[in-house]
Amino acid sequence: MAETSVAEVMAELAALEDPKARKVNEKHGDDHGVNLGKLRALAKRLKTQQELARQLWETDDTAAKLLATLICRPKAFERDELDAMLRAARTPKAHDWLVNYVVKKSPHAEELRLAWSADPDPVIASAGWALTTERVAKKPEGLDLAELLDVIEADMKGAPDRLQWAMNSCLAQIGISHAKHRDRALDIGERLEVLKDYPTPPNCTSPFAPIWITEMVRRQQDE
Repeated sequence: MAETSVAEVMAELAALEDPKARKVNEKHGDDHGVNLGKLRALAKRLKTQQELARQLWETDDTAAKLLATLICRPKAFERDELDAMLRAARTPKAHDWLVNYVVKKSPHAEELRLAWSADPDPVIASAGWALTTERVAKKPEGLDLAELLDVIEADMKGAPDRLQWAMNSCLAQIGISHAKHRDRALDIGERLEVLKDYPTPPNCTSPFAPIWITEMVRRQQDE
C-alpha cells in the first residue's frame, strides 16, 4: 500500500468499526471500536509511512492515532512535535501507545521525561513517570532512586488516577529491579495501600506494589 491517502485509511478503519469493541473500549475511556489485532494487521500492511502517520495523528480519531504510532518513524519526530502530540492524545490508549511505541524510542526521550515529570497537568506528568519507570528498569545510572521513593511516598496517595498508576508502576519497578531499595519500596506500598483492592483477573498479577514486587522477584529467582 504505497503512498496511501488518509481518506483511504479512514475508510478502512470505519469498515473495521465494531460496536461491541467500542462498548468495551469506552469503559476504559477509549472512544474507538476497532479490534487491536485487526489494527495491527492494517499497520503491518501499510508498513512505515511517516508522513501518513503525521496526518493520521492530526485527525481527531482515536483509531487513526493508534495506527499512526505503529507506522511512524519514532526518531523522525522533533521534541516539540512529540510534546504537542502528547497533549493532543486525548484518550488513555493513544497516550500510552505514543509514550511506549514512539517517545521511548526517540532521542528526545530523556529531555521529555524531565519536562513532563514536572508538568502541572497530571496526565502529562504521568508520561514523565512512565519514562522514568523505563529508565529505572533499563538505564538507572544517574537516577536518584531514593529521591524518587521520597516523591512517591509523599505524593502518590493523593495523586489523580493516571498519575497515581504511573507512580505506582515506578515504585514497583524500583522494588523489582533494585534489591538495595526493595524493603523501602515494599514498606511504602504496604503503608499507602494504593491499588490494594484493584480488581485483578485470575492468572494476572495485582498492581498492588508489594504483591507485584514479590511475584516478579520470585519469577526472577526461579529463572
